[in-house]
Amino acid sequence: MKIFKSESIIDYSTYTFNYAIYCIKEAQSEIPEIYQKGFLPYSNDIHLKEETYYLARSLRVELDKFKESSENRRVAKKIADLEPKLAVIPIHQFNVNDVEFQNFCLDFATKRFSEAISKERLSYILSSQSISHVFEFKLKGKKVGYVITIIENSTLHYWFAFFELEYQEYSLGKWMMYSVINWANQNNLKYTYLGTCYGTKSLYKVRDFKGLSFFDGSNWNSDMKLLKSKCKSDHEFFKDDFKQDTDLFLQNLNRKN
Repeated sequence: MKIFKSESIIDYSTYTFNYAIYCIKEAQSEIPEIYQKGFLPYSNDIHLKEETYYLARSLRVELDKFKESSENRRVAKKIADLEPKLAVIPIHQFNVNDVEFQNFCLDFATKRFSEAISKERLSYILSSQSISHVFEFKLKGKKVGYVITIIENSTLHYWFAFFELEYQEYSLGKWMMYSVINWANQNNLKYTYLGTCYGTKSLYKVRDFKGLSFFDGSNWNSDMKLLKSKCKSDHEFFKDDFKQDTDLFLQNLNRKN
């Protein structure tokens, strides 16, 4: 893999000069290490030829610590009456160019994502060589959801999820995420990566699942109280963690080392 930095935000008032950190994947076998280092796949620039990843505050489930929560059981019990079915389909056996499938994904993205996914971007995402499986969900025989995943060795990334919005009373999205995590656990994987964790809208992931840790820029951190605090203050402008409370930052740094 190749790791590089790109100069970013400049704030002379606090002497803060940021560099965004990226990674280029050079081999499929590097995927577990790429995620371990805190990177996630970047799909905003559809003209990029090489698979590029960005460093962020990401969230993962450490499956040796995972166990069902009361919320997981509640959601599974409620949706049971709809005869839920899960199929795990290798990407080479799934027609990502199917018009009905793509329209399903685009319709969901338009309604639920803060920035709608264009047809071109969806095609770019689905052409990623790292995608390995599509999780397909049915309720009473009807296709109601898909999750695009990257699985390599003991690592699974829950990348993009698309689902029918008419089943909100059954918490379909929650059930799908729980089902993928539970599948990974039952198949002896080590980690399920759940994407970024910023802002209060991400807190449902923190509340619903056990065995979580987040990438804090240097290490994987299991302090969920700290993560919740960060998510709740993400909308505020503040100095970086080191300058905001230097003594506390250095204490924590020394403790980790």
